[in-house]
Amino acid sequence: MSLVTEDNVDTVFNAASMAIFEDGRVLLIRRARSPFLDYWSLPGGRREPGETAVQCAIREVAEETGLSAFSAELVEVIDIGQERPFFLAVFASDDYEGIVTGSDEISGHVWSLVEDLPRPVTPELPDVLAKAQAVLARRG
Repeated sequence: MSLVTEDNVDTVFNAASMAIFEDGRVLLIRRARSPFLDYWSLPGGRREPGETAVQCAIREVAEETGLSAFSAELVEVIDIGQERPFFLAVFASDDYEGIVTGSDEISGHVWSLVEDLPRPVTPELPDVLAKAQAVLARRG
C-alpha cells in the first residue's frame, strides 16, 4: 500500500510523467539525456516551484512533445529513487491536441501498442502502462 494518495500527491511528488493514448497506442519518447539515455519512456520531468503534479505533467508533455494535454487521470505515484526517495506521479490522458514536434530532451518518438513496446524501456514502464490503460477504461 502506498503512502501517497490523490489527497497528498501535490505535497510529496518530485517529478511527473504522462501516458498519452490515441487509438489504442501510447506515445513514447526516446530519452536524449541521462539517466536512461536512449531508453523509451513517457514524457515527463521534475516539478517547478508551486506546481501541482498534474500541472507538472501537462507542462512536461508540452515541453518535450509540443502536445497540449487538457486533462489527466492520476495512475499512481512510484518511488524511483535510488539513494533516497524520489516520487514520480504518473498520469494518463487521451484528451489532447497537436502534433508531436519534439525537443532537445528527446531523440525520437513513437506511437506504440502497449503489448509491442520498443526496447529498451525504462524500469516499470510496462506495468505503469497497463495501469494507465485500466484507469482510462474505468473513467469511461
